[in-house]
Amino acid sequence: VQLQASGGGLVQAGGSLRLSCASSRNIFSFNDMGWHRQAPGNQRELVARIASGGSTHYADSVKGRFTISRDNAKNTVYLQMNSLKPEDTAVYYCNANRGWNNALEYWGQGTLVTVSS
Repeated sequence: VQLQASGGGLVQAGGSLRLSCASSRNIFSFNDMGWHRQAPGNQRELVARIASGGSTHYADSVKGRFTISRDNAKNTVYLQMNSLKPEDTAVYYCNANRGWNNALEYWGQGTLVTVSS
């Protein structure tokens, strides 16, 4: 399984970006897919997750600003990021989980998001 993340870049505070995560495998085969991020010196943290049934979960820090969605026909998951803040600066990784108890885990290569103040 390959996950190809794209869409990162440099944006001013208050701006928007949309990240994409294209899967080489039918995304219906995953229990859930998500976006995580890691800022320098910090641990990787969950940003948003979407289950195969469509339910979503967001970190408190991004609720109301970020939206995760999926396009099943394109096997792609998106993260729409609005009202970006400098503290959103990080490398963003997409992730997918399969199997019982999410025993199989896949990661994309990461895409850098930089928000300037």
